[in-house]
Amino acid sequence: MQSILNRKGPLVMGILNTTPDSFSDGGRFVQKKSALKHAEHMIDEGVDILDIGGESTRPGAESVSVQEEIDRVLPLIEALKGSKVPISVDTSKPEVMQEAIYAGASMINDVYALQAEGAIEVVANSQVELCLMHMQGTPGTMQKAPRYLDPVTEVKDFLQQRIVACVEQGINKDRICLDPGIGFGKNLEHNCQLLKHLDSIVIDGLPLLVGISRKNMLGQILKLEVSERLNASVNAALLAITKGAKIVRVHDVKETRQAVDLYNAIEFS
Repeated sequence: MQSILNRKGPLVMGILNTTPDSFSDGGRFVQKKSALKHAEHMIDEGVDILDIGGESTRPGAESVSVQEEIDRVLPLIEALKGSKVPISVDTSKPEVMQEAIYAGASMINDVYALQAEGAIEVVANSQVELCLMHMQGTPGTMQKAPRYLDPVTEVKDFLQQRIVACVEQGINKDRICLDPGIGFGKNLEHNCQLLKHLDSIVIDGLPLLVGISRKNMLGQILKLEVSERLNASVNAALLAITKGAKIVRVHDVKETRQAVDLYNAIEFS
């Protein structure tokens, strides 16, 4: 199994949504043929990780059945597991995690931070790496007036608790990365504070994954529609990297890859 977190960063994670209702590209890659073509396109553009999701987590999204999610993601994992790029699966369901791991996934990316019953056990009984994300509420409710006294401290405390829960079940810390959950149960002020103080969320040196690509905060700040947010997304990803992110989760691989390569060339010259 290909290790992701041991690779030298920053890393570009390409988003592959096989859903009809994702906020940016919903419906474009529901069919296996179009999804595979897009995955191959991202590989050609230099993506480091493919993140496959079969259930939308946009604000207001409704859950889908276990079987429907498996039917959406499993054929892609099986078709792509022989590629040079490791596969992450964006899921919160233990049953989907188990099938994805059997099929060859290298990472589980869970917006619920393995809080579903049985999720920690599935990951603990495997060798996959994982991403623990913070979210206030659920996708269906998370943007209904989210509140924090101190978003940075509260997000960090939650992630620390989830690390402890994972370690208690036998998951080594070197298999874990953390995601502050930009846009997941946060308003614009919360998101800006998290990004500004991103380096404060680092716990025990664990790598950070940040997803800002095309998100509403960019539209709010710059008055842009989703289709107009490419430049803002690349700039936000690069900002996250300068603040300590090891992995940036993006829709626009080519442009982000160029920005990251330029950053690396100058930063490590």
